[in-house]
Amino acid sequence: MKILYLMLREEANAKIDKVIKSLEKGFDAEKISKSLMDLREEALKDEDPLLAKVLRLASEYITENDCFDHTVEKEEDDEGEEFLIEPGTDAENLTYLMHLLRKSENKFNREEIKEMRTFLKLKLY
Repeated sequence: MKILYLMLREEANAKIDKVIKSLEKGFDAEKISKSLMDLREEALKDEDPLLAKVLRLASEYITENDCFDHTVEKEEDDEGEEFLIEPGTDAENLTYLMHLLRKSENKFNREEIKEMRTFLKLKLY
């Protein structure tokens, strides 16, 4: 079972890398939305409902708004308080999410993915 999981992870990570490379060339909403839905299929195979949900919501958000204008990326101030950084470009914001998804087994990344899921749900519904 562990080997199957690793193969699924490798396949999904290769697709994530492809999305990141595509984002480096520019933000094509239609193309990116389709790529996210393709990635969602990997999350479903991997039986990871959080990733499947955030990918679907991100795809819907991009389709409806023709952008990805939010990030969950944080910085810390001198007192140790965390705060959201200002969103960058659509490509930068989505690239950040892709990096979180690439290492989604990390508990801190999963927390940020959950925050993104919550934001997208609020914006869409």
